[in-house]
Amino acid sequence: MSHKKVAILISGGGSNMVSLLESMTGDHPARPCLVLSNNADAGGLAKAAAAGVATAVVDHRPFNGDREAFEAELVKPIFEAGADIVCLAGFMRVLTAGFVSQFEGRMLNIHPSLLPKYKGLHTHARALEAGDAEHGCTVHEVTPRLDDGPVLGQARVPVLPGDTPDTLAARVLVQEHKLYPAVLRRFAAGDKTPVQLAWRLS
Repeated sequence: MSHKKVAILISGGGSNMVSLLESMTGDHPARPCLVLSNNADAGGLAKAAAAGVATAVVDHRPFNGDREAFEAELVKPIFEAGADIVCLAGFMRVLTAGFVSQFEGRMLNIHPSLLPKYKGLHTHARALEAGDAEHGCTVHEVTPRLDDGPVLGQARVPVLPGDTPDTLAARVLVQEHKLYPAVLRRFAAGDKTPVQLAWRLS
């Protein structure tokens, strides 16, 4: 079996990255080839190395806001690793159309809302302010427009009385760790049928 090679981009602790790494075993159609960060202090780098996955860092700060120059360096380790699929997992840099177009149809992102609701930041607070009865997360293909590509999966959670942005975020994160691996497995097998996960009290 020829496995798809997956590069994962992170900026922080990498909890979604860990869930993806742990899922890519056995009969999974993909294997990790690289964990790449824009932050040398990202906690996820040590976790990836401990799992035996190659890591790389391209710090955005020396580029002084020149996104094209930063991305010209960022893309190099991805190509060198031979990645077939790129997964954004808490990568906190907005990517240009020029970068995204190089991975058209093979770059995924997870976003903490039920898209198309609440693109961008502060999604949990915005869901609470709107009085939503449910919230959740979405995995989608990445396109040049922010949080806008075709939806590949969603997981829903209830908004409970007394929720704060932090308690709601924690409930959503549990589902993120289930949804992203489920979508990646299906996507790597060539199936773009959306995954739908319902909330189950454990």
